[in-house]
Amino acid sequence: MKKKSNNNMLVNRRASFDYHLSDELTVGMVLSGKKVRATRDHRAQLKGAYVTIHKGELWLNNASFSIKNPNETTVDISPVKLLATKKQIIALEKAKIAGTSIVPTKMLTAGRHIKLIIALGKGKKRYDKRETIKKRDLEREYRKQKGAR
Repeated sequence: MKKKSNNNMLVNRRASFDYHLSDELTVGMVLSGKKVRATRDHRAQLKGAYVTIHKGELWLNNASFSIKNPNETTVDISPVKLLATKKQIIALEKAKIAGTSIVPTKMLTAGRHIKLIIALGKGKKRYDKRETIKKRDLEREYRKQKGAR
């Protein structure tokens, strides 16, 4: 999901709602020029995106980039290759076999290179999601009462 919490970061807020996130890893991305421009202009979304391992390589699937052409705007959802070391890929592959998912959480656009932060996630059940909503609402009420004083 696109959110401008920081000028140099796109955040996938849905990931923390749908998964119990654990180990994080920062990886590079192989992007074309048009995808780079879309990302730097905050016209990229990670909602619904996931990472797969295919032939010993990491691939970001289902991430959308809104590419502006002179006459129209198109949405590109083609897979993007991710750059990580063999050791990191092997560790991720072992975790994936153990039953966790590899979820993109943030896209960093500061500096020269565009980086992606991925995390290992275990899917939440429906009751876990309801508990998360309840906890968030309680914190919001507490902040509202604290600010009213």
